[in-house]
Amino acid sequence: MFDIQEELKKLPGKPGVYIMHDEKDAIIYVGKAISLKNRVRQYFQSSRNLGIKKEQMVQQIARFEYIITDSELEALVLECNLIKEHRPKYNTMLKDDKSYPFIKVTVNEEYPRVLFARRMKKDKGKYFGPYTNAGAVKDSLELIRKLYHVRTCNRNLPKDIGKERPCLYYHIKQCKAPCQGYISQEEYQAQIEGVLDFLNGDYKKMMKELEQKMLEASDELRFEDAVEYRDLMQSIQKIGERQKITGSQGIDKDVIAMAADEEDAVVQVFFIRDGKMIGRDHFYLRIAADTSQSQVLESFIKQFYAGTPFIPKELMLQSEIDEITVLEEWLTKKRGQRVHIHVPKKGSKEKLVELAARNAQMVLSQDREKLKREEGRTIGAMKEICDLLGLEKLNRVESYDISNISGFESVGSMVVYEKGKPKRNDYRKFKIKSVKGPDDYASMEEVLTRRFKRGLSEREEQAVLAEQTARKEQAISEDLPARTETLIGTDTDSKASNNTEDIIQGGFSQFPDIILMDGGKGQVHIAEQVLDNLGISIPVCGMVKDDNHRTRGLYYHDQEIPISHSTEGFKLITRIQDEVHRFAIEYHRLLRSKGQIHSILDDIEGIGPARRKALMKQFQSIEAIQNASVEELSQAPSMNERAAKQVYDFFHKE
Repeated sequence: MFDIQEELKKLPGKPGVYIMHDEKDAIIYVGKAISLKNRVRQYFQSSRNLGIKKEQMVQQIARFEYIITDSELEALVLECNLIKEHRPKYNTMLKDDKSYPFIKVTVNEEYPRVLFARRMKKDKGKYFGPYTNAGAVKDSLELIRKLYHVRTCNRNLPKDIGKERPCLYYHIKQCKAPCQGYISQEEYQAQIEGVLDFLNGDYKKMMKELEQKMLEASDELRFEDAVEYRDLMQSIQKIGERQKITGSQGIDKDVIAMAADEEDAVVQVFFIRDGKMIGRDHFYLRIAADTSQSQVLESFIKQFYAGTPFIPKELMLQSEIDEITVLEEWLTKKRGQRVHIHVPKKGSKEKLVELAARNAQMVLSQDREKLKREEGRTIGAMKEICDLLGLEKLNRVESYDISNISGFESVGSMVVYEKGKPKRNDYRKFKIKSVKGPDDYASMEEVLTRRFKRGLSEREEQAVLAEQTARKEQAISEDLPARTETLIGTDTDSKASNNTEDIIQGGFSQFPDIILMDGGKGQVHIAEQVLDNLGISIPVCGMVKDDNHRTRGLYYHDQEIPISHSTEGFKLITRIQDEVHRFAIEYHRLLRSKGQIHSILDDIEGIGPARRKALMKQFQSIEAIQNASVEELSQAPSMNERAAKQVYDFFHKE
């Protein structure tokens, strides 16, 4: 049980992001704080004055978690990423997709420029950022011009050297005028190298130079210059808060770090998708006293990615591991594309791994008992069910339910649990198409057939794409230049890569270790028949209910297996059963509400939303429309004689 008051005492006085969950473990609010300790406590103080909406939110908080960051700026970026990813109920959702600025260095040019960029494009430039303070970026660009004298013009160099007079920046000593040949390409490139070092975070030397100039200006009573140097130093400090939470390379990667003591270890994983950190998870491990960090990381990678349908392009680890080559080959085969594992040694990537390690250490030191309880109610519960049914493994569970009222708007629901936790991204809804009336067995047969046929289709597509990728890599390894040029860097290659990721994330290609049916013998046999027809071997288990519609046992291999109500396994089965009911009923309620606002005018050919609205505004009721003549109907806005006749004929057909 999550004790909020006890957990509040463990909060660190550091910047970070806090995540509020309700009793169903859904994320309902994400916020940032300069001090997590002070900010989160405010929600639970008796003297709080949060407003009606926040008060309602607090009443629903069942637990909270947090991620520490190095600065409030990083917390802000992470908060934005998490809100966009999870769309919590009580967060204010922006309708516009705000973008953060970048600094772009056009390293592909012979005389590179340093520019302000609103978006990162897929060109050959080098991007730094994004940054949350656009003013600081502009100040820093001005500073770069003053100290490194790099150009900002659009002239095509060296082609246009000497064709025009130097611009104003040359005369105010902020450009060395490469457009006139006043600086050689080698000297100019050395200046650009200095800019790149600065943007990579090596700005201590520059800070010292500015401080020296500020003091000199102050001693010489040039106070305006001194203020300018001071302001530029402050801008450098702001931009120096490196944005580890959002990287400049928009690729998928997992950041993995750990913390351990004599018996326990916690592995922290940051999930970065399209260059943005969208979430994290931590995992509790029981280890032997002499287990090395490398062994823990290797073991975790094997277990975690063996049961995960999506493999990122890159794994960033805290320390070197012995089996890196073998693991890369294994992950590459699972993904169907090249996967890289490496240990960052410097820059923002190294700092991101350090941040994951600090979060792991905090979880280990503060949340050890909570993690053990959580493991018991999730992974431990799955193990109980696995042992009860005599299965070899149990990682992924799928459960299905049908919802309708007298056969009206029948729907099916599919919920997924992995490692004892709901995996909501893989939930699916089905609108029953082939069954008329309240036939739950036929409806379930349709749902399962559609689900697993789609899964088989996606697996075939994956196999084809994996084979294509393998042939390309083989061609590259055999060093066939002509063939390589055809295979690499083409639009077709890019599309194949994107398609592979789409299929992997489709949710149907990953089959469960067991199917839990919301019913007994009849539902189980329907599922087994569908799987047998498709040539798929998956265990099927029914959740048998008593007279009060509560689960009393499991129906498996044509016999009922009792299960103790006090076990974590039984509690997990109950949660799965409640969740599949909820998901089905919510979808059915949505379709019913849409059906109730359906207008009879929608059934008339040629009458769309605009004409329907115009008719209702003109005649006020369906009865008045029914009694109107063709001439009267044609006088309504958006109507013509042909549409008016269609309406008239619809109401007056024999």
